[in-house]
Amino acid sequence: MVARVTLAEVDTLRIGIQEAVQRFDELVVPSLAEQDGFEGFFLLTTPEGKGLVLTFWTNEEAAEASLASGHYAQQLEKFLTFFRAPPGREQYDVALCDAPAGVARELP
Repeated sequence: MVARVTLAEVDTLRIGIQEAVQRFDELVVPSLAEQDGFEGFFLLTTPEGKGLVLTFWTNEEAAEASLASGHYAQQLEKFLTFFRAPPGREQYDVALCDAPAGVARELP
């Protein structure tokens, strides 16, 4: 399994963090679910507008395919006017995983 990390910061004067999360849920999550090899995600935020998106892929080929197809860039474009700076991206191999019991997909 491969994990891709995207670090971003939205300008909270242009969009509130909850609005940004809702936008991600409505505009990005459905298209992620359609990607071959997509296994799930975590979206972590701070009140100041920092966000970390951790997506999980079955293998490196699946993670790279979402980049090569333009899918990743298309998702970033949905937030382009809200970013303080261009997002950063890294990819990691998942060495160990122990997700907390009861982790729900629901918004708070």
